[in-house]
Amino acid sequence: MDLANLIVMVVALGVFAHWLGWRLRLPAIVLFAAAGLLVGPVLGLIRPSADLGEVFRPVVSLCVAVILFEGGLNLHWHELTHAASGVKRLVSVGALLSFVLGSVAAHAIGALSWPTSLVFGAIMVVTGPTVILPLLRQANLNKRTASYLKWEGIINDPIGALAAVLVVQWFVLQGEADTDQVVASIGLALVAAAGIGGGAALFLGRSIQNAWIPEYLKAPVMLAMVLVVFALSNGLQHEAGLLAVTVMGLVLGNMNLPSMDEMRRFKEYITVLLVSAVFVLLTSDLDPGILAKLDWHLAALVVTMMIVVRPLAIMLATFATDMKWNDRLLLAWIAPRGVVAAAVAGVFGPELVAAGYPDAELLAPLVFSMVFATVLAHGFSIARLARRLDLTVSSNAVLIVGASPWTTDLALALNRDMNVNVLLVDNSWHRLRDARLAGVSVQYGEILSEGVQQSLELAGVGSLLAATSNDAYNALVCRHFAAEIGRDRVFQLPMYAAEETHHTRSVAKPLTGVMAFSEDSQYEELWRRHFQGWKFGKTRITETYDWENFLADIPGEAVPIGILRDAGRLTFHAPLSPIRPRAGDTVVYYFPPKPAGDGARTRDVVDKDMSRASA
Repeated sequence: MDLANLIVMVVALGVFAHWLGWRLRLPAIVLFAAAGLLVGPVLGLIRPSADLGEVFRPVVSLCVAVILFEGGLNLHWHELTHAASGVKRLVSVGALLSFVLGSVAAHAIGALSWPTSLVFGAIMVVTGPTVILPLLRQANLNKRTASYLKWEGIINDPIGALAAVLVVQWFVLQGEADTDQVVASIGLALVAAAGIGGGAALFLGRSIQNAWIPEYLKAPVMLAMVLVVFALSNGLQHEAGLLAVTVMGLVLGNMNLPSMDEMRRFKEYITVLLVSAVFVLLTSDLDPGILAKLDWHLAALVVTMMIVVRPLAIMLATFATDMKWNDRLLLAWIAPRGVVAAAVAGVFGPELVAAGYPDAELLAPLVFSMVFATVLAHGFSIARLARRLDLTVSSNAVLIVGASPWTTDLALALNRDMNVNVLLVDNSWHRLRDARLAGVSVQYGEILSEGVQQSLELAGVGSLLAATSNDAYNALVCRHFAAEIGRDRVFQLPMYAAEETHHTRSVAKPLTGVMAFSEDSQYEELWRRHFQGWKFGKTRITETYDWENFLADIPGEAVPIGILRDAGRLTFHAPLSPIRPRAGDTVVYYFPPKPAGDGARTRDVVDKDMSRASA
């Protein structure tokens, strides 16, 4: 296949597999590998090492460097507040035990030679961020537990790759043990990581702070710098580039730079594309003849790595730390391998074979077997196990920004009457007082400040409502949290129609959140209705009492607030894209008091609806 068609096929397959994984709620990396196996070993449509020639391995290495840099950007020092001791053990003692126990298992159970076993053990130190980060989003883990897995995955990736390099140099390329050379290699790698990676991050950060780089060039310059750092570090010490770009990302991501959110988002988009493409390339390059050589020894090795080596390494490494027992149990099981492990195996397998170790041809398919087994087993079990161990946060919480009499009533109605977890955030203790005394969870501080954001469990937030008196501020809050919560789940009070007719005075539509409730539910209007005695009500929709029945029963001026699904997630009503409730949903609405002499029609409506629902 010619180069252009190969690139188109790989990119299209990777992106489609990623979308399919999101749609079906399956680990995307499994679909990447399945797509690669289909077009490679099964159908024989592509063979990247032959089609790309000598370009194949360097391209994969550069892609892995960008992936690790993006992982480093997502590591934040504040996450270590409650996880520091555990993380230190995981990336030091845990990595060493994984290497030793994995190597012994490969030699004793997998019947591999010692050099091949040691390289395999080094690769097994890696628990890739390319799989860990999607699993964290899937499982809704609390911040502490998620920090353990994220830091271990991102830090151990370059450590495992570097350990594999040193093993190859020590036992294979040199032909004999040379302790001085190994020590020198480790020192050189650390110098490259700290000097080149850290130095480049500081220089780039200073350049951004001093506006030496225009806005439109910040992301391209950052990407180019990553590639330069990788190449320079590898020039000093083979595979030290992975460690250097990880350090670069870690330093840069903790400098609180302007525009960092936009640059991080750009890198995330690039990484999604690279992860899918690289995994399709690597799996499609597997030789069917070598796959056929996998026997029961190697199958037993894969099982042993998962149920003996990993649990034993984690339990020993975290002994006598402040880690909770349920955290240790989860980490003892969850250790999916990803694209870096596969890439390193693909690089060093041929080198070992060329050096006279024929069993090294099994290294790549063996590592891919580990990738498949761990991703399948851990991808489908992490959410259930985390719930059993009480390590998850609810994804149904409602975050309300801006305390007022109306939002306090809304929070009380949702929390007390409908069992919806609500967090009310405001930078005024006075405005939060009534909600706090009524038992509503409150957070004092500026929602956009670093301190408040560090304390928020955003993984548990199902929807956000910005309900302050400032339309522009509401839009800013929605725009800031849209990437993490979801653009369709960040809502704000509507702006005044009179202002929207003046293009110089209104906030541009792409910069705002989703309009909530109704077009006339502005901040001042909701205040007015609150003091007029409006109340919140709820009605359950059934097969015999549908949406039309409900609309016919409520007062014409009543405002739909949202829909509460059976799973407990509240979705606010959006007049521009209304959600039609179905049987089993509960409609939350805001209704006016009845005029004197009109009886208690609204209360009767609610009672009648509820009785019809139960009937």
